[in-house]
Amino acid sequence: MFQFKQGRHTTQGHKGIPAGHFEEEQGRKGFFGAVSHLIRPQPSTRWQNIEGPLRPQLFDLVKIQPTRGGWQRLLFNADVTISYHWTNGTSATQAQSFRNADGETLYFCHAGSGSVLTEYGLLHYRKGSYVLIPKCIGHTFVAKDETTFLVIESKSSQFREPERGMVGRNAFYDPAAIRTPDLEAQQKLQLERKQPITQVVVKRQEKFTHFSYAEDVYDVVGWKGDLFPCTLHVDDLMPMQSHRVHLPPSAHSTFVAHNFVVCTFLPRPLETDADALKVPFYHQNIDYDEVIFYHDGSFFSRDNLHSGMITLHPAGFPHGPHPKAMAKTPTKTHTDEYAVMIDAWKPLEVDPSCLKVEVADYWRSWMK
Repeated sequence: MFQFKQGRHTTQGHKGIPAGHFEEEQGRKGFFGAVSHLIRPQPSTRWQNIEGPLRPQLFDLVKIQPTRGGWQRLLFNADVTISYHWTNGTSATQAQSFRNADGETLYFCHAGSGSVLTEYGLLHYRKGSYVLIPKCIGHTFVAKDETTFLVIESKSSQFREPERGMVGRNAFYDPAAIRTPDLEAQQKLQLERKQPITQVVVKRQEKFTHFSYAEDVYDVVGWKGDLFPCTLHVDDLMPMQSHRVHLPPSAHSTFVAHNFVVCTFLPRPLETDADALKVPFYHQNIDYDEVIFYHDGSFFSRDNLHSGMITLHPAGFPHGPHPKAMAKTPTKTHTDEYAVMIDAWKPLEVDPSCLKVEVADYWRSWMK
């Protein structure tokens, strides 16, 4: 559609913003639909008070008491559930195979390392690994170190690679970076461990069914096909970037599912053009609830955050960089942060247990 314009405006979004003014993006379908850029004399986050359910929320997951074996649900809707999961070398889950019949399971390793036994072979994980387990595929985590996972469960579709468009098949991450199971290595490990897995636990409609077998359930001697578990590490992700203009968060999409996306924010050089915006632009995320899990590094656009926190910015809530981030912009040359973002089309509910670790005054952090 042809763009109309009035008053003071930019010729290119996120660039050439009039001095002393701020740009706010109002767009549909995340950052893919119709969009306009509004120029304001003050940021849209200059509120004095917020009353009602649209307040942003910050949760300090470091303060959650670990529970072994299960998932601690954090946020959820009909399409996606976001949870926390802990495991260690003595966890009871290492003696059973788990199958999720409710959906696909994407684990992001926040801390720890180890291996994953699967029906297709052995996988390895470490801090910064995504472990993708398709629906109903049996798997067992064998933790080498105390491990913490952010768990993203897709309940209405498979995870798929994002569309890469004009940048081509190898953009953001090369398919060769995806690690596939090693059946021979798993067979060798099982002989060494001498701990056959004879219990299978299946989750269906949040209820659990237990199956018992006489022999090891990981007995596959061969397989072929295009359905299998895999891993992808943040070290193998190549951030999309432009030295002239700030790119939208959607440029960092890692996995796509029905009604939600998973993005990974990684260290990268900042824009070098003198008139380019170097911080996330002010926006409302009109059609999506936005969740960001802060994994590691220094979180440039937010104040008073640390690793292991998670934020929820509901659709319709205007947000953007904190005042301190704006003040630091002239001297910053690169970002130094690792974070996972989940944008969900349907409104997300907050699990009551998550409310116990909420930082109540988070909404005030935009106020000068």
